[in-house]
Amino acid sequence: MTAALEKFLEHIQHVETFQQLQLESEHLRDILGIKHVVYHWVNSAGERFGVGTYSSEWVDRYLAKDYLRLDPVLFGCFQRFTPVNWKQLDWSSRSARTFFLDALEYGVGSQGFSVPVRGPNGQFALFTLNDDATDAQWEKFIQSTERALVICAHEFNKKALDFESVGASAISQPLSPREVEALTCLAKGLSRAQTALQMGISEHTLRVYIEAARHKLGAMNTTHAVARALSIGVIII
Repeated sequence: MTAALEKFLEHIQHVETFQQLQLESEHLRDILGIKHVVYHWVNSAGERFGVGTYSSEWVDRYLAKDYLRLDPVLFGCFQRFTPVNWKQLDWSSRSARTFFLDALEYGVGSQGFSVPVRGPNGQFALFTLNDDATDAQWEKFIQSTERALVICAHEFNKKALDFESVGASAISQPLSPREVEALTCLAKGLSRAQTALQMGISEHTLRVYIEAARHKLGAMNTTHAVARALSIGVIII
């Protein structure tokens, strides 16, 4: 294990919020020099959360197309207890190939490595590394880092369980007034353009507020962020 990974594993133990966990996923991506790092989990109540470096456009697309029903990575990992190189999975069906090509269009790399993690009371999580390396490069990368990656997966999962155990009020740092205002407008049914106009900001700045709020809430996408904020009382309409 490299010194950088050892330092990362020490640092992640001090994470206290979803947003900090999001930043750690970005940090790990940079340490490894790969395209994406993603951690996605389902808690004991069945609620989904996620942190990682996939684009918000791809996350929105994934959920809108209901790819949960046919994602070969999800199904392949749910049936296993050991790490999975995506090349080992069954991509032969037409729906799987369509999903894969769509993912590539949205910036997902062609290579992947996922670690399934299971926790108490039905908790299930996936820790995923993704890149555009060649088969030979990816195989070499996995062989040299697999042990450390499994440890990283379990460190991310430990934090997710910590967040669940302390309850909704303590799992994220407070949203800023502008982040609350942005989510409140969206919760009331305003479009992004209407929300930006009402707040007197550009749509680009609005997106910054929304993404910051999403990361603080551990939400998979904007819709999830709004629902999450409403459910824990961060916004009221």
